[in-house]
Amino acid sequence: MSKKILLDKINVPGIKTYEVYRKEGGYASVEKAIKAMTPDEVVEEVKKSGLRGRGGAGFPAGMKWSFIDKKSGKPRHLVCNADESEPGTFKDRYLMEFIPHLLIEGMITSSFALGANLSYIYIRGEYMWVFKILERAIAEAKAAGWLGKNILGSGYDLELHVHCGAGAYICGEETALIESLEGKRGNPRIKPPFPAVSGLWANPTVVNNVETIASVPWIINNSGDDYAKIGIGRSTGTKLISASGHVKNPGVYEIELGLSVDEFMNSDEYLGGMSSNRPLKALVPGGSSVPILPADLIFKTANGEDRLMTYESLSDGGFATGSMLGSGGFIVYDDTACIVRNTWNFARFYHHESCGQCTPCREGTGWLEKVLWRIENGQGREEDIDLLWSIQSKIEGNTICPLGDAASWPVAAAIRHFREEFEYHVRFPERVKNRNHFVTEPFNKVKHLVSKQTV
Repeated sequence: MSKKILLDKINVPGIKTYEVYRKEGGYASVEKAIKAMTPDEVVEEVKKSGLRGRGGAGFPAGMKWSFIDKKSGKPRHLVCNADESEPGTFKDRYLMEFIPHLLIEGMITSSFALGANLSYIYIRGEYMWVFKILERAIAEAKAAGWLGKNILGSGYDLELHVHCGAGAYICGEETALIESLEGKRGNPRIKPPFPAVSGLWANPTVVNNVETIASVPWIINNSGDDYAKIGIGRSTGTKLISASGHVKNPGVYEIELGLSVDEFMNSDEYLGGMSSNRPLKALVPGGSSVPILPADLIFKTANGEDRLMTYESLSDGGFATGSMLGSGGFIVYDDTACIVRNTWNFARFYHHESCGQCTPCREGTGWLEKVLWRIENGQGREEDIDLLWSIQSKIEGNTICPLGDAASWPVAAAIRHFREEFEYHVRFPERVKNRNHFVTEPFNKVKHLVSKQTV
């Protein structure tokens, strides 16, 4: 069994409550940090740990903390990004719903390290029941003296609030989140200035993901060096994976980084292999925004090395033959899945969620959705495939925030690895008008028709 850092106590009866959480060693990191460490020493331990942002970007958390402006004299803030909206990702909800005090403890310890006296948890609007759980946990923590004035007699003050968003995916981007938290429309800001210098109300601000902040208590209770011993290379520690799709055991798993993709997918300890024992067709390893991988690049890299659950191994080969760990939204597809329909579904989501601020994203995501719908519904033209490639290439890298990239990458990867399936849709429109066209007749059984068909 792999080491558990975040989910170790999640099945303890009553762990949602302060009394049980405290009895199980909860809030020990706050005591240690405030009584025995300086804020800079806490930051240094997080740096030593090699902990990387678990929201998708994978930027080293300790380094991000060290960027915060301490010279201006302005108030500082820590904002937890709980706006978990990436299709295929649900691990942060699991943490907040079942062990909320772990996040609260991480927020207090991290806020102390940053010198923040007013911090926020920004949660997506659809998580209203989780919002109420966090509100209750904060009230319990405050009643026990972990929040408010003069925490543990140290002179350190901290107020923590939960702010509920209105259901916009774009607010998962840190500057759009800050705009929303300030009561404005959630549009991303042009950077620089970065939030570490001018963030919430133009004050120095750090924005971190739920899982990232929840990892801090273990690091402080043990040490950054101990955390860095878990995992492999620059992918240290554990990672929560949201597994879904055509597998026997979907759910949230905590894995040690460095586990092979093969073991994660096929061992009984984890996903248990394919449901219905159908052949594996494709994998999205890090949420809807990362490139899809075909079956022959899932367990092995293009160089023939074992594909590992790490930031480096999943991206091995670049986007030509690799993907990204991203937020850990692990979506598995068997041979009944239609890649064209799946790509259209992702494009539909990104078109709907674009804030509309940047023209390439505002217009381009709509074009992607329309052209993919046309192909999927038997109305595609041969030139549509190259048109899709052209559209996505003009969106990528030409927007203020990464939503444009997130919309482009799935389309590019689908065409790169599954072009013949797109061609099949164009050349045999009557065969694909039934949305379940590959359920009874998987693409591998009709693939030969594409090569026989002349254009």
